[in-house]
Order: sequence, then structure tokens, then C-alpha cells
Amino acid sequence: MDVESIREDFPELKRTINGYPLAYLDNAATSLKPVQVIRAIAKFYEENNANVGRGIHTLAREATELYEYSRKKVARFIGAKEEEIVFVRNATEALNLVASTWARENLDRGSVIVTTILEHHSNLLPWIRLAREKGAELRVVHVNREGMLSYDELEEKAEGADLITITQKSNVLGLLVNVKRVASIARRVGAKLVVDGAQSVPHMQINVKELGCDFLAFSGHKMLGPTGIGVLYARKELLEDLEPYQVGGGMISDVRYLDGDFEVKWASIPTRFEAGTPNIAGAVGLAAAVDYLEKIGITNIEAHEERLTELALESLSNIGKIRVLGPLDPKLRPGVVSFTVEGFDPHEVAVLLDMHGIAVRSGHHCALPLHEALGIRKGSIRASLYLYNTEEEIGRLVDVLKKLVR
Repeated sequence: MDVESIREDFPELKRTINGYPLAYLDNAATSLKPVQVIRAIAKFYEENNANVGRGIHTLAREATELYEYSRKKVARFIGAKEEEIVFVRNATEALNLVASTWARENLDRGSVIVTTILEHHSNLLPWIRLAREKGAELRVVHVNREGMLSYDELEEKAEGADLITITQKSNVLGLLVNVKRVASIARRVGAKLVVDGAQSVPHMQINVKELGCDFLAFSGHKMLGPTGIGVLYARKELLEDLEPYQVGGGMISDVRYLDGDFEVKWASIPTRFEAGTPNIAGAVGLAAAVDYLEKIGITNIEAHEERLTELALESLSNIGKIRVLGPLDPKLRPGVVSFTVEGFDPHEVAVLLDMHGIAVRSGHHCALPLHEALGIRKGSIRASLYLYNTEEEIGRLVDVLKKLVR
């Protein structure tokens, strides 16, 4: 994998920040965008801009074809069927869609939802709210001091569960969850499985059929695509039984006023879940991002991130006053390294790094319960990696932190 050639595709990497070349290490928040994605979006607006599914003129047909091609491209990327792909704004909306449709229709007082303390708020708050509204029981699987899940505890708490909802990769620790094992547990107890793939889909080979999940949520903007476009994968037979999440234009097959009342028939899946004008340009940009990732090769990206993670973990763990969160084995947590610096607020460290052109994330990373479980209420500093990051950038990060602790 030629990282230097890849870097040429990302205009923002040509920037200097405070006189230093940009080292962008905030990929878990959002990724940079290659020119191929930027051009695909611009081309759509310049040549094909029209609404989808509503017209028979040339531009409308072209826009619809591009939009549906994007759905096909995303479906192939994760091993799904086209009709199992619902376009949403982001992973957050996808998870809320599941909570507001399948879960609201199928869970009731006494139902059991199982989740973990690892979760991003987007895969925690919808279930907290739903459990309170429905009177359901919310069981939480905890982690040890390194942030590792206990699968024995998960097995125990899954007994009698109706739904298990879990991240595939922690946005704080980078820890990988064995989703296939969780899916096996879910099948054994008869529970549906929801997977938050926001941090996994951009970085590793995913096949939903092999994973065994019922629902998978992810965002385009973390995988080189634009903001405002995300994906919910749901098994076809589940989608077909669901009522729409939102109602409005484009998601019906018929509306009639008969004998003083309205008769409404929903459109087929997935259209019934995409009310109103969708983010057409976002879908086009996401398809271009998938093309780019496939050209580089996800397995190549995985190997590159693992090498950089190993270097970062080894270097940071040897600096006094720095506590690296999570295990030090890069195979367990590729691509994300969070840490604290004794005597410094995380935001102070992030500001200092920014003064040297290094972009990291500081705070709780939308995972307050996990930080509390790890005993760090103030939050942490997170360096998250992607295909365009380099060993030199890791070296710059380490050098600045060494100077800080001195």
C-alpha cells in the first residue's frame, strides 16, 4: 500500500496548522475526504441534479439510477441485499430507527435488552429511553480495568433477552468485539442482534451474513464519504414487517380518501423508510468512497492501521505519566489509541498538540459511562488512525508528548 500516493488524494493534508504540516489523528470522529469523493459529489450537482423516484425526465432518471447504484454498491460492500439497505443521516439515526420501529413494536414491559458499558451514547441512549418508556429491563455488561468485555457475563445476562445491542469496535479503546460469538449467544436465547458498526465498517472486512447480525448501523463520513449519509442494514424479513419510521412524500404506494377516511398503503422496502427527498449527493459520495476503499483494499488498510497502532502503543506506554487505556496488543484494538497525561486536563493536551499541527480528540468521546468505568471522569485524549496516516506522524505525536511530560 503506497501511503504517500494515497495522501496525494486528500487536499486537507496539504494544509499547515500553526506552521506545521497537518497530522490528522481524529479519524474516529470523521475521516478526511479524497478528491474522488469530492469530485463525484460536485459532478452530481453539476450534471445530474434532480429528485429521485418522482419524475420520468432525463435528469430524474439519471439521479434515481445514481442513487440506486449507490445502494447496490453499499450492499455489496457489506454482503447484503439491495433491499436490506436503508439510507439515513448517520449511524445515530440508524440505531434510533431500530429503536423506534422493531424494538417499539416488539418489546414491552418485562422485555430484556442487553448492552455493554463500552457503547457510544448513540447505542446507549435510545435503549435507555425505550426501556423506561416500555418498562423493559436494561442489562449492562461491564468491562475490566483494561476495558475487556467478559463474554461469560454476556452469556449470563443474555438469558431471557429479547434484544442484544453492541458495538463491534469501541470508539474509545478501539477494542474489537467478537460479534460472531455474540450472534451465537443471541441465536441461542432467541434475541435479535443490533450492531453499531460506525467504527468497524470503515476499517475492516464486513459481511453481515457471516456476522449473523439482524441490524447493522454505520456512517458514511467515517469511511471517506460525506457527512449526512448513513446506512441501516436490516434483514429483509424484518424490514418487511416494520411500520415506517417517518411518513411523508415518496414512501407510499397509494393514498385514497374513501367514505370519509383515508386508506394508505406503504411502498415496498427500503423505500418506505426513506420519506422525503433523501441525501442523493451524499449517497453518490458514499458510493465513490466505497470505490476508493475497495481499490486500496480493506485488508491492506487493516494491516497498515495495525502497524501504526503497534508503534503508537509501544511508544506511548514507555512515556512516564502517560496511561494508555486498554490492552497493549494492537491486534485487539487496531486504529484507536486513547490515553491520559498525569497532571494535565485532556483538553490542555489537545490544544498543545494542535499548536504543533496534530489533530486529536479530547473529552469523553460520547462514552461517559465507559470513562467512569475506567476511573477517568475528566476524559481522555484519543489518537485515531486511517489509511493516510504515517509513522512520521506517530513520531511527531510522541515527541510533543515527551516534551510535555518533561
